[in-house]
Amino acid sequence: MADFAGRVVIITGATGGFGEAAARHFAKAGASLVISDFGSDRLEALATVLGGKTIAVSGDITDPVLSEQLVEKALSEFGRLDIAVNNAGIVHDMMPLPKIPVDVARKVINVDLMGVFYAMRAQLPAMEKHFRETGETAAIVNVASVAGVVGAPMLSVYAAAKHGVVGLTKSAAIEYARRGVRINALCPSFARTPMATDFLDKAGKDRDAAEAAMVQAIPMRRLAEVDEVIAGLIYLADPASSFVTGQTVQIDGGLTAA
Repeated sequence: MADFAGRVVIITGATGGFGEAAARHFAKAGASLVISDFGSDRLEALATVLGGKTIAVSGDITDPVLSEQLVEKALSEFGRLDIAVNNAGIVHDMMPLPKIPVDVARKVINVDLMGVFYAMRAQLPAMEKHFRETGETAAIVNVASVAGVVGAPMLSVYAAAKHGVVGLTKSAAIEYARRGVRINALCPSFARTPMATDFLDKAGKDRDAAEAAMVQAIPMRRLAEVDEVIAGLIYLADPASSFVTGQTVQIDGGLTAA
């Protein structure tokens, strides 16, 4: 396990599958956490489980003020910001592009793309300032999707948003390559998170068939387990990965190898 003692980590979407698993991992590895999500009750419950070095700040990631508050809280409570995991995201129902309601498309773009933009916009100045003052580097991990590097039929707006996250990641990584901040995108395929299992549950008695269809294009023919994805996230956040920036790391069972 990487050692994150003394490190301060912001995690958005902290009560989701990847967000909660990441929070638990960082806490166990000694980090101090500022966690955020939309629902305050689940967030506070998670903060209680994680322990005394965790601060919960509920809010809407589509409000840029929230991202500013998270950075301010990290600095005021812990004095620094070392790692940000920009994980908050949603997905729309599978349907052809012309059938996607405009309001749904806007919401997905606002959460999945603009939410990451707002987060990075607040995080980067604080991280750069700390680097100038101390020489200590920082890392941002944007949770995108394999749909950010290949097409995703029936999920076109979600894919567009995640492609945008990859674009933000690569562009900012170049901007900050000599300014003390590494920025990478984690791109998992379908994993056994609530987002995927909720979709499968909607299939009812056809659930097994729906899961088989979901993994049909994955050479391993299975969903990823959450811990398998978190292993990639921790690799990108680990200070030991000091020459890794501007990358998309696909945790996809071989999907993008073909």
